Amino acid sequence: MAEYSMKELIEWNEKIEEIARAEGLDYYEQEFEICSYEDMIAYETYVGMPSHYPHWSYGKNYERIKTLYKYNLTGLPYEMVINSDPCIAYLMKDNTLLLQILTMAHVYGHNDFFKNNRLFKLGTRAKDTVDMFKNHADRIREYIQDPGIGYAKVEKILNAAHAIRYQISRNIGVRVLSQEEKKKELLERYNKPKSEYPLLEPKSKEEEAPPDFKKIPVEPEEDMLLFFMNYSKLTDWERDILSIVREETLYFLPQIETKIMNEGWASFWHYNILNKLNLEQGLHFEFLKRHNQVIRPVLGQLNPYYIGFRIFEDLKKRYEDDPKKIFEVREVERDQSFIRRYLTRELCEEMNLFEYAKIGNSYIVTEVSDEEGWKKIRDTIANNVGLAGIPVIKVAEWVQKDNTLVLEHEYDGREIELSYAYETMKHIVDLWDGKVMLGTVIDNKKKIIVCNEQKKVTLTDG
Repeated sequence: MAEYSMKELIEWNEKIEEIARAEGLDYYEQEFEICSYEDMIAYETYVGMPSHYPHWSYGKNYERIKTLYKYNLTGLPYEMVINSDPCIAYLMKDNTLLLQILTMAHVYGHNDFFKNNRLFKLGTRAKDTVDMFKNHADRIREYIQDPGIGYAKVEKILNAAHAIRYQISRNIGVRVLSQEEKKKELLERYNKPKSEYPLLEPKSKEEEAPPDFKKIPVEPEEDMLLFFMNYSKLTDWERDILSIVREETLYFLPQIETKIMNEGWASFWHYNILNKLNLEQGLHFEFLKRHNQVIRPVLGQLNPYYIGFRIFEDLKKRYEDDPKKIFEVREVERDQSFIRRYLTRELCEEMNLFEYAKIGNSYIVTEVSDEEGWKKIRDTIANNVGLAGIPVIKVAEWVQKDNTLVLEHEYDGREIELSYAYETMKHIVDLWDGKVMLGTVIDNKKKIIVCNEQKKVTLTDG
């Protein structure tokens, strides 16, 4: 039985919103829904969406989370927030009154971030969010129920699309050029006087070969889903499924790229708002306990709530004479730039950040936050947040004479996980219906992973 009434929640929400406005938060209209813990597990499984297309991976994730929760091996999120207009948030009814107060304040921080961070403004349409996901779910279910298609065929395409969904344009909000537009751009670049492009032009015009406009793609293509939609031998319904997965991936990219900032910003504001609510002693003690549970450091891991909260707190202190600075930071940055610019040596030392590696059967500390080490630690974090931790694979060439697709891995010193790559190549064959080759680097040597039409995978020298 809940220890609070709906009337109390409404009153606390009004107090929170009054403080949020006074502090300068700018957010969408906020809607809260109370749900059971079973519903919260389902919302977490389906990434917070009230309507999402069915896929076995969501059911598997639901059972995993439910089992972990049942045996007290994990907790459930205090809230679930959707980047939509109006902004929808779910509160678990089993929460205490203080937890509901804290999470409502936390939600207003997320809401403000969704509305104002440039990645969300460029990459998502908040007003269309709920309708988009419902429309996608309806279309997938129609294909499943179609006697000529059915669940097995739909699942096969969804599996393949999910396997490569993050091999997509990472320039959020920038329109992907068509092959014809890229050809035009290449031709203009080639015909420009070399003085305008001194770093791009060769020593003499005669030495430069003109672009090969017969090649597909004319330049390596990073948006693999879009390439398959345009060039693979897929049916209309299969292309539509790829477009659904691609559109939803684009929607989630800003969240992936701002996880530390977003959670840090929401934690920063729930902390500051609750400190202005003049809570009674019992509620205030629980607030301190719950807040510390949210932002506590985790040995051997990075807690995004903790890192983000500490950086925003530090920014508030350092720019005390410019209160607009933290709002500017939350508007223009993403996690990678946020870490590089604002994770200072002092913060690294205070948070006791260090870098470690597995050498043989032991874990060895390789860097500590000293005069030089803190920079390496900062850069390592920045190089592994968001999509930076996902390898970049591009379509290099479609060899039309034997329908071979050539992919290339942009090697940056980090090797791809071969077992994962092998399985992903099999999914790509499902979309391409031909041999697929991937160039990469293993042990400082060029290698080629080949997957034929029968899904036999081999590794050869490049």
